[in-house]
Amino acid sequence: MFNLKSFASVCRPDSGWAAFFTSILVWGVGMGCFQAVFNNFIVETYRIGGVDRGVLEFLRETPGVCLIAILALLHRFSDWQILRIGTLISLLAAGLLLVPVPWMGAVVFITIWALGEHLVMPVRQSLALSIAREGKSGESLGIVTSAINAGTVAGSLIVAAVFFLGTRALSAEHQHVLYDVVFCLVIALLGASVFLGGRVKEPGLQGKPRPSFYFRRKYAKFYALELFYGARKQVFFTFGPFVLIKCYGMETKEVALLFGVSAFLTALWGGRLIGRLTDRWGYRNVMIWDTVILFFVCLLYGFAKDVFPPKVALAVVCVNYILDAILSNASIATNLYARTLSDSQEELTATLSSGISVNHVITVFYALFGGWVFDRYGAGALFATAGVMALLNSAFALTVPKPSGKGA
Repeated sequence: MFNLKSFASVCRPDSGWAAFFTSILVWGVGMGCFQAVFNNFIVETYRIGGVDRGVLEFLRETPGVCLIAILALLHRFSDWQILRIGTLISLLAAGLLLVPVPWMGAVVFITIWALGEHLVMPVRQSLALSIAREGKSGESLGIVTSAINAGTVAGSLIVAAVFFLGTRALSAEHQHVLYDVVFCLVIALLGASVFLGGRVKEPGLQGKPRPSFYFRRKYAKFYALELFYGARKQVFFTFGPFVLIKCYGMETKEVALLFGVSAFLTALWGGRLIGRLTDRWGYRNVMIWDTVILFFVCLLYGFAKDVFPPKVALAVVCVNYILDAILSNASIATNLYARTLSDSQEELTATLSSGISVNHVITVFYALFGGWVFDRYGAGALFATAGVMALLNSAFALTVPKPSGKGA
């Protein structure tokens, strides 16, 4: 699952892997705490509906669209420095959420949080690839995913414990204090992540500065796959928990527990297993079959309430939520595909950040579209559209050339 011996066998000894993985693990705990309360916090505090949730997600994902421009401004900073900057920005946002504000103020603070989170995304992937031994790239990405999910397990369990004990100690009108307790924990954990990642001298993985803006024709298929991934990700990330809360009435401690179970299973074997499968079977096969399976996951998630009795439907939805969390690790395959096309570490980091901006182009609009579909036609129709996008993803992945040489 997650142990130092497995890291040492996958990573180059002089790459600074210990500092990186320790920092990422603690960062994952902080992110796990935040994600476990986020959906219940906005629903219970501000009583929002599907359209409001879509608007929030539109704004929250805007930093992802702008990521390539933001990283262009930071192109002289190393990946390690950007990792710390992104973490500090999210830490600031968690502190701002302690301040009682109207809905639009909360939207601004959540967008700041997302800016930090999005800055971490491409450099985390790039560093995971750069510290890997030859032939261990997929497994390295899988271990990073496992580290994050191990942190999410801990964060989710912390939140579940806080709300389990807190709801018994506090009256209903004072239970909003529990959200502040969690945000304080997030601040402490992200601060620890920055400290741990900054204690060791950078291993000098950066050569020359990254290109400021980087779009190349050779990455056209990679960008297209990122568009499909953005649509698929948006539905489950935004509306998966929203369905659990609005349609099934799940409370904060129950959602946190589900997040914890999902992250535990992914950390236990999901992320690393998919990394190994990608190394063994090739990124192309993983990209194709991942979204074929996802098609059925989407249909079951969207229509369970119409097909099964309430308790069975809830169980089906929870199982499919976990399956989606495991399948989302197949983005490892797309990152490896980008690596086979890249000529340097700097080009790879620039390409991954460009890919995130590309997938967020559809993400921001799909958030608005999804909120409208959810309110007007229900969860079934929304997840049916996600299923169609999954099949289109598989069809497009068939056009990717079979790996050869360094991609084999």
